[in-house]
Amino acid sequence: METLEELREQARTCTRCPLYEPATQTVFGEGRAGAWLMLVGEQPGDQEDRKGAPFVGPAGRVLDDALERAGIAREEVYVTNAVKHFRFDRDGKRRIHKTPGVTHIRACRPWLDGELAAVRPAVVGTLGATAAKALLGPQFRITAERGKVLEFEGRPLVATVHPSSILRGPPEAREDALTAMVQDLQVVAGLRDPG
Repeated sequence: METLEELREQARTCTRCPLYEPATQTVFGEGRAGAWLMLVGEQPGDQEDRKGAPFVGPAGRVLDDALERAGIAREEVYVTNAVKHFRFDRDGKRRIHKTPGVTHIRACRPWLDGELAAVRPAVVGTLGATAAKALLGPQFRITAERGKVLEFEGRPLVATVHPSSILRGPPEAREDALTAMVQDLQVVAGLRDPG
């Protein structure tokens, strides 16, 4: 089994799908092997692509706030994405997020499987429908199954929304959407082994 450092180094030059060409760099997961919780998002965003780290942009600030409210320290979590390169369309100088396709998710699956094997989390959380479908299959519906304790490869999995969906929602609904995400993450926190 490869270590996180070995996987990160191998992923740095990944060309398994065309997303590597326009992206700035591979954005691998962050955290330590042995973290009790792995959170899996969809893909890096614009800020993540530029900085080379997951959840460091506006969505990352929402995630940090939600984790804190749920009683989970970011330092005890391994965070990653189902897809390791930023998929986007250009609009002038702006790079507009575009949902990764099934081929991108499949191309990156060995990296995610490697992270799961190296980290060995007791619990997995998914952020957004794309991440949940990457692990649970295309039949998954976030509206029906978010916040529920599901099973993935012998460990509990809890899905919630992607923090960017809160930012894209109407400003007057953001606090309620954040509260709902925190409630999902409190389900995750309840699965932590107290020992």
